[in-house]
Amino acid sequence: MNPRITLKKGKDRALRNFHPWVFSGALGRVPPNLQNGDVVDVFSYEDEFLGRGFYGSSSIAARIMTFKDEAIDQGFWESRFQSALALRNTLGFPSAKTNAFRWIHGEGDGLPGLIVDVYGPHLVMQAHHTGIRKNRETIAQALLNAGKVLGIETIYDKSADTLQGQEAGENAWLHGDTASTEILENGHRFLVNWVEGQKTGFFLDQRDNRQLLASLAKGRHLLNAYAYSGGFSVYGAMAGAASVHSVDSSEKAMDLAGENMKLNKVSCPHQEHVSEVGEFLKSSKDKFDLIVLDPPAFAKRLSALENGLRGYRNINSTAFKKILPGGILFTFSCSQAVSPEAFQQVVFQAASESGRFVRILHRLSQPADHPVNIYHPEGSYLKGLVLEVE
Repeated sequence: MNPRITLKKGKDRALRNFHPWVFSGALGRVPPNLQNGDVVDVFSYEDEFLGRGFYGSSSIAARIMTFKDEAIDQGFWESRFQSALALRNTLGFPSAKTNAFRWIHGEGDGLPGLIVDVYGPHLVMQAHHTGIRKNRETIAQALLNAGKVLGIETIYDKSADTLQGQEAGENAWLHGDTASTEILENGHRFLVNWVEGQKTGFFLDQRDNRQLLASLAKGRHLLNAYAYSGGFSVYGAMAGAASVHSVDSSEKAMDLAGENMKLNKVSCPHQEHVSEVGEFLKSSKDKFDLIVLDPPAFAKRLSALENGLRGYRNINSTAFKKILPGGILFTFSCSQAVSPEAFQQVVFQAASESGRFVRILHRLSQPADHPVNIYHPEGSYLKGLVLEVE
């Protein structure tokens, strides 16, 4: 029998609506000596079973893995993994032109806190809470069983980047020992190193948005800011951009972007700049008619929201000064704490300060292999605008 958590009176509405998080303020009775990552059963004040999940001592006190009275064992993981992979197959992943995709997207696949990305026959997983971390061996075996069709050669756990303190442990291979590979995305080739790279090694969530940029890139001078491994740069160059400038503060990232440009045998002029984006925009004498702003999360939590919004406003204000008449700006926020409305408002403020006529051509989000649980709107973290600037 699992330890029982009982909620305060009237604090069960979110769970009854299938939201997978239990906040600490909703807790009534909690057993002593609970450890982070313990499996717990959550009950209403009226003693009705609501769900089963993993306990945590943070503001999110429990993450619900199932709303049914079922064991969270290897069979549970395999069933969820099979269901998630079936959805990706329906979406067309993998394919002859794209062999990299997200297999498990946390709450969007009913598995809060677990991310699994596929790079050909290699898997990279990240745990965002201790319950996942404690079960990583079972999860790895379930992935091997559910993903036999993928011919899995590697499972790498990169949870030390997403957990803190002793609970994070160390990154480790759970199967195989490969550290890097070459992937295909819409026919473009990219080098991915999950041991040394950012996140799981590649930003799969921008796949569709890179494809959209390619449709607008021909003949344009592209600036890819916060370029990392040059995803937007490669797409723009392969689509006929007149020139490409990639900017990132990481020298390793810029080296990788250059390698990816060579890998795809691009012919247009390409320059890599190791620089803070704000400094580059202020000091560069060049102007561009296609700019991508894809910064890291400026506001990772609500407490950082004000400063984060200021950061987005400042960087967009500077970009408006560097874009040529008739130019197009792709601008993004991956901060979960920033709503689409708040993001559009700060971009509006930056546009207003520029004194230029600006039109929204597209509103962007994450691709279908990063699904959003309708009961968990917080999962819609990526938002973007495509703007035409006169």
